[in-house]
Amino acid sequence: MNIPFLGNWRKKRDPAFGVAVFSDGEADSGGVTELLSECDLLRSQAELAGVELDDSVASLEALDQLLPRWRDDEESLPWLGNDAGLYVGTVIVRTVPGAVWQIWPNGHPVVRLPSGREFDVVAAGHTWASSGEPELSQLYAEVSEG
Repeated sequence: MNIPFLGNWRKKRDPAFGVAVFSDGEADSGGVTELLSECDLLRSQAELAGVELDDSVASLEALDQLLPRWRDDEESLPWLGNDAGLYVGTVIVRTVPGAVWQIWPNGHPVVRLPSGREFDVVAAGHTWASSGEPELSQLYAEVSEG
């Protein structure tokens, strides 16, 4: 359906940014981890480039080596940034002892480290998707140190 004024409205606004997770009760950590680890767009982009995302640190290094063809696609860039952030968060939660997903009251997912520090992985994913800096493997190294 072509709605001319909607196209103009979208051009005047920044693209959607972020992810929200809401629950009507306590969410089990396994369910939240599974939900946030889907990252379908990032996984499909990686697969097209021959990179397997197996939730390992090595897969973050492989993502850092991809040619950033997605930067030319204004519509998919925000979604890919979300996925990149959620993916690096998934790797952290699955490989750093004591790291867990924390959902803020507004639904924004962050990774809470054993030290109590919270890391906004979605914002980091957006930065990586749009500029490539810092690399996802570098983010992991900084966060996993504490």
